[in-house]
Parts: sequence; structure tokens; C-alpha cells
Amino acid sequence: QGRLEESGGGWVQTGGSLRLSCAASGHSFSDYAMGWLRQSPGKEREFVAAITWDDRPYYADSVKGRFAISRDTANNMVYLQMNNLKPVDTAVYLCAADSNLVTDSRYSWAYWGQGTQVTVSS
Repeated sequence: QGRLEESGGGWVQTGGSLRLSCAASGHSFSDYAMGWLRQSPGKEREFVAAITWDDRPYYADSVKGRFAISRDTANNMVYLQMNNLKPVDTAVYLCAADSNLVTDSRYSWAYWGQGTQVTVSS
């Protein structure tokens, strides 16, 4: 049974940075796409970034140039470096994994973490 666990969320002021981590276990995710999505109260879940098994990144337009996704397959880790954070980035950030990489925010990935809260104050 695959498991994903996020960490690294917190509170930061506008313009600040955070690095989220996602630890994968219980399943071989080396040939899976890994992604980050976010959910804010009263808003639809939003695709943020994803990376293919062979390290090709994809980003939502809203985070391009500010966020960077990476993975350490040997250690079953995925990261999301978030720079120049804005209040609109405030959300619960969820790590996800799937055999397919789909940037549609409505797509239900096969594996999900519990999420980590990111709060950006103005």
C-alpha cells in the first residue's frame, strides 16, 4: 500500500520562500509521475506542478517562474521549492502520485498525501 507524507509547510510573509517535501513509501514510485496540488477553503482543487518519472516538470501558469518541482528517486522524495510567495498561494498542498501525469485539476490521482498547510501573509 503506497503512502505519501508531506512536510515543510508553514507561515511566511509575502515574497518569502518555503520548500515542501513529500516522502513516498510502501510502493515503488520510481516510474510514477509525482505531483503537487493545492486546496483552499471555498475553492476548487488546483493543479500546481508535476514531474514525470524521467524528470520532466510541468507547472500551472500561476506558479511558473516561482515554483520548482524536483524528485530524488533513489530516496523516494519529491520537493516543491516555492519562491516569491503571494497570499493567493495560501492553501493546503497535497502530494500525489500516478502512473499518468495529468495537469487537469479535476483528475483524481491514484495516491494522495494528507497535505501540509502553507499560509502567506500580506
